[in-house]
Amino acid sequence: MAFFTHGDSLPDNKHGKKRSGKLGGGISYGILLLWALINLFPVYWMFTFSLKNNEEIFGENVAGLPKHWLWSNYSTALNTGEMGKYFVNSVIVAVATIVITLVVALMATYAMSRLVWRGRKMMNKFFMLGLTIPIHASIVPIYVTLSRLHMLNTYWALIIPYSAFSLSMGILICTGFMSELPYELDEAACIDGCGVWGIFFRIIVPLMKPAVATIGIYTFLQCWNELMFANIFISSSTYKTLPVGVQALSGQYLTEWGPIGAALVMATFPTLFVYIFLSKRIQESFIAGAIKG
Repeated sequence: MAFFTHGDSLPDNKHGKKRSGKLGGGISYGILLLWALINLFPVYWMFTFSLKNNEEIFGENVAGLPKHWLWSNYSTALNTGEMGKYFVNSVIVAVATIVITLVVALMATYAMSRLVWRGRKMMNKFFMLGLTIPIHASIVPIYVTLSRLHMLNTYWALIIPYSAFSLSMGILICTGFMSELPYELDEAACIDGCGVWGIFFRIIVPLMKPAVATIGIYTFLQCWNELMFANIFISSSTYKTLPVGVQALSGQYLTEWGPIGAALVMATFPTLFVYIFLSKRIQESFIAGAIKG
């Protein structure tokens, strides 16, 4: 009788554990779904905000879908507010900054971690000092330098400071990856006839793709959303970037908030798209860093 009771209770315990496991999994998925909706709501609100008129924005339909989809807000922002020109300026500055930061960071890291020369460790420490300097604490000396070099109101007035302040983080990220690459790869390539440049371009750079993606996204976010430098170093509308354009739009066209929302969408959504397309590389870089650590 005891044997029958014990054997009869096992299936109930298994079914109970399965039910509790499914219940726990359902609760976890529900919490994650709720958290995702909370984080996505500002994106939804910004997009719908850009397609409404002032009456809907300020009371009639704050969070709902637009009653009248005013795509004309985007044309107003592009034409009247010159957001199209500011968008192109931001793209030029961002692309140039990313290219310069990647090239210099990869080459500097290669020289300091793979080549043997006196003072390389001290040079690496010198670059790391850049992480301790707040970017906006150097506005005055940078402004004076750019003024004496007659570089104000040019693309270089933003590209050079952005690249300089992104370089330390770029070298830090590259060092973590490049130091873990086996030196036998360099030796084998050298035996096959590769020189310093051949080893760098044919061996090292292809293995640094996750680090390159990470640096690219970090640099893009830094220079795309920056306002202080762009507002101080650029006074000509020919070279203004999106953050400055949005600021000017909100001051000059204060009564029409729909075009301002459209300008905010144009300034914000590119960062989301860049992350979506490169998120796989970012995840690979985090996983690789965790394994190496």
